[in-house]
Amino acid sequence: MRHRKKETKLGREKAPREALLRNLAASVILHEKVTTTQAKAKAVKPLVEKAITSGKTQTLASRRKLLSFFYTDHPVNKIFDVLAVRYENRPGGYTRIINIGPRKNDGADMVQIELV
Repeated sequence: MRHRKKETKLGREKAPREALLRNLAASVILHEKVTTTQAKAKAVKPLVEKAITSGKTQTLASRRKLLSFFYTDHPVNKIFDVLAVRYENRPGGYTRIINIGPRKNDGADMVQIELV
């Protein structure tokens, strides 16, 4: 039974999957728009939402929490300097997933995940 097993595996072991999602979350935050597969976008969406929500508190503890998640400090600085101010009065729902269509090579569903 698959009770309470919500996490998608993405065909990878634990460490490569976490690295992929961290890098994809950093790309979404830095570039504000990324084209990827639908499964990866659905997996990274809660991570980006939680990172932005954590950055809205503007405390040292939340900065250190985000620094422990991301590999570099560039996304953390952007969250605290730009995105926290932009989404100050928004209670959630910072990302949007837009369908693009199937990929030409293997037919995978491609989407564009972007910050609202």
